[in-house]
Amino acid sequence: MNVASAIAQSGLNAAQRRMDSSAHNIANVETGNFRREDVTQEAVAEGGVKTHTRRATVPGEALAKDLVDQKSAGYAFDANLKVIQTEKKMMGRLLDEQA
Repeated sequence: MNVASAIAQSGLNAAQRRMDSSAHNIANVETGNFRREDVTQEAVAEGGVKTHTRRATVPGEALAKDLVDQKSAGYAFDANLKVIQTEKKMMGRLLDEQA
């Protein structure tokens, strides 16, 4: 796997984790004493990101934050997918030129 693909793949995984976590929080907004999940991301020195999920220390909802997180994760997923598609297209053209 190319470096650009590996970085984009880590972005896809992070976006998926953020989407899953926000969906989980929204689905449980009416659950008593529910402690929501928060996902944090940090850059990896070799490129890409890694994520960490933790539970909130106190019960409560943050519906607006979860809805924004879902939208943001969707945009991040699309952007990283576009990187992979572009790399694939570039490699195909390079192979066509070499043939």
